[in-house]
Amino acid sequence: MGVAKDVVVFSGSAHEALADEICKHLRVKRSGVKISRFSNDCLQAQLLANVRQRDVYIIQPLVPPTQEHLMELLLMIQAARGASAGQISAVMPHFAYARSDKKDASRISLGGRLVADLLVTAGADRVLTMALHAPQVHGFFSVPVDHLTALGVIADYYRSRDLTNHVVVSPDLGNAKEATQLSRLLNLPVAAGSKVRLGDDKVVVDSIVGDVRGMHAIVLDDEIATGGSILEIVNRLADYGAVSASVATTHGLFTGKAVEKLTNCDGISEIVATNTVPAPQNFPKLTSLSVASLFAEAIHRIHGGKSVSKLFNNVDPQYAPPPPVTEGLF
Repeated sequence: MGVAKDVVVFSGSAHEALADEICKHLRVKRSGVKISRFSNDCLQAQLLANVRQRDVYIIQPLVPPTQEHLMELLLMIQAARGASAGQISAVMPHFAYARSDKKDASRISLGGRLVADLLVTAGADRVLTMALHAPQVHGFFSVPVDHLTALGVIADYYRSRDLTNHVVVSPDLGNAKEATQLSRLLNLPVAAGSKVRLGDDKVVVDSIVGDVRGMHAIVLDDEIATGGSILEIVNRLADYGAVSASVATTHGLFTGKAVEKLTNCDGISEIVATNTVPAPQNFPKLTSLSVASLFAEAIHRIHGGKSVSKLFNNVDPQYAPPPPVTEGLF
């Protein structure tokens, strides 16, 4: 398309494999970054490619160690701005601070708003992300935010099997909208748990809204960290007569002992997660779905001034998988 020379892609250390896969679809080479650590533990980032008046994309999901990766991203953005980049897009497949989105206790910080301000102050002109935990986080940014979804990719995975006697289940009523969208894509009924969170890794599901007896459940959550919510909903589904549970998520963080706990849960037949974050090792129940082509197509559209939302047109309920990328976008 004659624009490859105008696009530069960098990556921090958070998920270089995803960055390389995105670059492969774009048919551009990932440019180098030198991250240095001084004796006082301060970081420094040096971009190893010319960015003057070029369209720069910096790929960095905010995954543990989250603060390290956030600082890397801020330094890379600031370096690009100082080197006269034309436009700088922060590509964050996972925006960790989206959970810190509201004042639900006295004198509590709003990390989501603070990180949004930091990205803009560093020099980001645009943010590209996926499956924000809270849609209102959009309003924290004073620059454009392109918000992708993996529902089409997840739906495609399940369409390859017999879905007789299946039901889509949300672990809580707050995520019921996403579960309803997936259920429409798969033409399945939907159910939801009534969840009360008692702590970061402690939840209680006291009831199930919807009929799951004799059904195979597809449990959908936007993010799995410790796995506490998933284990609780799977146990309640068994109590309510569900036959099995396949768990699907966009962001499979699997922190702490999540891999061990989910592996040992007999009620879970499989776990499906996208590669927005690095997958853990030795997790036989895990199937990884790539969203690299979706991010590549979004970058291509942003660079060309085209609509990103059209990626999701013509599929009820406005969510679709990316078009197949066979010949490189640039």
